[in-house]
Amino acid sequence: MAFEKIAIVAARGEAAQAALAALQARYPHVSEREADVIVALGGDGFMLETLHAHMTRGVPIYGMNRGTVGFLMNEYREDGLLERLNAASSVKLNPLKMRARSVRGTVVEAYAVNEVSLLRETRQAAKLIITVDGVQRIPELICDGILLSTPAGSTAYNLSAHGPILPLNASVLALTPISAFRPRRWRGALLDRTARVEIDILESDKRPVSAVADMTEVRDVSKVKIRCDRKMAMNLLFDPDQHLSERILKEQFLVA
Repeated sequence: MAFEKIAIVAARGEAAQAALAALQARYPHVSEREADVIVALGGDGFMLETLHAHMTRGVPIYGMNRGTVGFLMNEYREDGLLERLNAASSVKLNPLKMRARSVRGTVVEAYAVNEVSLLRETRQAAKLIITVDGVQRIPELICDGILLSTPAGSTAYNLSAHGPILPLNASVLALTPISAFRPRRWRGALLDRTARVEIDILESDKRPVSAVADMTEVRDVSKVKIRCDRKMAMNLLFDPDQHLSERILKEQFLVA
């Protein structure tokens, strides 16, 4: 790749803002709208914000960690930015598309890079019906919630909920329950990325549930439909020695 127009953006944190000032003073830069590559300074949360802001453009995004976790980011260095950009490897990510209907009939559509999660809103457990590709798989799941994760998001909330880590190039999604009570031994499922998942909320007036697609939350939902949007692709850039697929693989061998 040969990038000519670089935009540099940063999270609001002190470290990210200091890095923004240093890089903008050192390298020619343009606005985000003009850029053919965007350098994002911050943590994973800011990377998700940047991906969502430019999701329909497909502009490559190269992150450098000036936040906390930085799983989706490269190591921060001021030197050699242009060389690193041009040598970077590209990762294509297809987001999940959520269509959530509230009990009031409002319909909200949103995209998720990591996962779509459903969570109980009160002290009472949620009761959910799980349908995959038109076939009802669980008539009543009693739980704190459930999530559908992409491979890129499988090391995030999905992993915390004891879901499987998925290789980046795996054509599957992880459907993972959150504190399932009944069926007690159900631990989730691996679904083909073409799967269409529907979740209906039982007793939604008594047991309200919210649906969250990355940063978009819909309260008091009655039905949620989720699928992978393979027509939309986001482009992340990584240094060859810090490729996302290798990071995900390493997560499977962490013992501490």
